Amino acid sequence: MNPTRTTEVVVIGGGQAGLAMSQCLTSRSIDHVVLERGETANSWRTERWDSLRLLTPNWLARLPGWSYQGDDPDGYMSAADVVAYLDAYRRSIDAPIITGVEVSRIASSNDGHVVDTTHGPWSARAVVMATGACSNPHVPAIAADMPEHIEHITPIRYRNPEQLRESGVLVVGASASGLQIADELSRSGRDVTLAVGDHVRLPRTYRGMDIHWWMDAIGQLDERFDEVDDIDRARRLPSLQLVGSPERRNLDLTTVAANGVALTGRLVGRNGDRAQFSGSFANMAKSADLKQQRLLDRLDDYATEHGLDAELDEPTRPAHTAMPAPMLDLDLRGIDTIVWATGFRPHYPWLEPNLLDQKGRLVHDGGVLTVPGMYVLGLPFMRRRKSSFLDGAGPDANDLAEHLASYLARDIARSHH
Repeated sequence: MNPTRTTEVVVIGGGQAGLAMSQCLTSRSIDHVVLERGETANSWRTERWDSLRLLTPNWLARLPGWSYQGDDPDGYMSAADVVAYLDAYRRSIDAPIITGVEVSRIASSNDGHVVDTTHGPWSARAVVMATGACSNPHVPAIAADMPEHIEHITPIRYRNPEQLRESGVLVVGASASGLQIADELSRSGRDVTLAVGDHVRLPRTYRGMDIHWWMDAIGQLDERFDEVDDIDRARRLPSLQLVGSPERRNLDLTTVAANGVALTGRLVGRNGDRAQFSGSFANMAKSADLKQQRLLDRLDDYATEHGLDAELDEPTRPAHTAMPAPMLDLDLRGIDTIVWATGFRPHYPWLEPNLLDQKGRLVHDGGVLTVPGMYVLGLPFMRRRKSSFLDGAGPDANDLAEHLASYLARDIARSHH
């Protein structure tokens, strides 16, 4: 039996969120440890496909006390670049990280929290879960109803086209991951069908500037969780249809269709040898086009109000999504692989069930859990619209570290009475 070790705060997860929190705790002289199941930036090392790049430009990779120092600020880091970036950050802040440690249970009481791990227990007065939002791919129940010959794969297990059989592929989900994988598989010569649901379409650049430059400029990335009408819906929004590439190319449904990808609506069922799709494609595409136009109108207004029109390119708008004739079913005998790019569900097997809602989602208020001294960091739109970006980890970690520091001070005051 390993003896119980004691610290003020246990941070679970050694990616950008965990490291940002470590720096914020260090700057407040709060004793802590960071527990990581693999190596620093583990998911970037082990759960990304070969050609993947960040959707945000390098200049937006800001962390507390750390920023991009390379010679390509407008480029997009590969997964290996992100690993190197986070490794360098960990060394610069001298984070107290212990790698190769799995958490099995967190038991909370009035006296604090005991974190059970594969290397023995830790006792702490506060716990921050910074394991990210992309560790547990969501595969819908319909997958179990597919023919036995079909191989199933999720984005965290996909690496490159060579890994898949040569025949037809159905990609389910058309946000960033699904669209990029469908595009890559089609370019490799495979016959690809893409099932499209709700999606968010934006150009990679607008009027000569990266779309994230605009979102940063108008304050959209900093929009807070307590400022939006429906935070639950905002947190469920699909990731933007974008790709990070050296040529800053657009990637949308029209682009992939031009490259040979067959587009259809949401996958809704199977009837014998045929997959069935809803007739919703045209409405989904029109809705995404309309929302894109509204945002670009807002960007034009911002440019005019701030006297930027002369410095920027002309406001040329992307064409409307090309509407193929709706395909309502597909012969599954020609499909050997389904890629389920259907999002992620955070996974907290070590938590008490009362901390989760009926869908297994964590109940929190901007990262503060109902149990005193427990926090979560790195989820989509947790405190800001950019919460799950590299650039969002720092401001969120700073807010929560402030809350945590006051909680510890109150806790000490209580114990002295």
